[in-house]
Amino acid sequence: MYMITNYLKKHYMKKSTIYDCSILEIDKHHHEKGNISVVENGKTVPFNVKRVYYLYDVPGGESRGGHAHKELQQFIVAASGSFDVTLDDGELKRTFTINRPYRGLLVVPGIWRELDNFSSGSVCLVLASSEYSADDYIRDYEEFKAYKKNNQ
Repeated sequence: MYMITNYLKKHYMKKSTIYDCSILEIDKHHHEKGNISVVENGKTVPFNVKRVYYLYDVPGGESRGGHAHKELQQFIVAASGSFDVTLDDGELKRTFTINRPYRGLLVVPGIWRELDNFSSGSVCLVLASSEYSADDYIRDYEEFKAYKKNNQ
């Protein structure tokens, strides 16, 4: 696990592209009384989860995100409903529709993200690789593009 985390910090932090982000399957255990999915550190996601938060009651037409992280990795899951995640590496953009609780989107550092098109009652669950740090955020898109250009 230590090796994966250090590799990500050294190689993805600044050189990351949208192609380093991908949909990952979560183990789904089917039962007639309901399904269960399990996320485990270093197995389901390539990092140790240090923080969990979720977005809900997002009004129709609203967007969330609109920032990038210098070091933080995220695993984004639609615990309920659906929403779109648009990723941008400064050169290319790609939109993922997240709509299954047994699939999540791995977002590596150095990628701008925006979440929108939330369905009614949707819940966006985010598992993060570190605790909150305001210094890790890039909240201005022009600043993000300069960061990517200067650190590639």
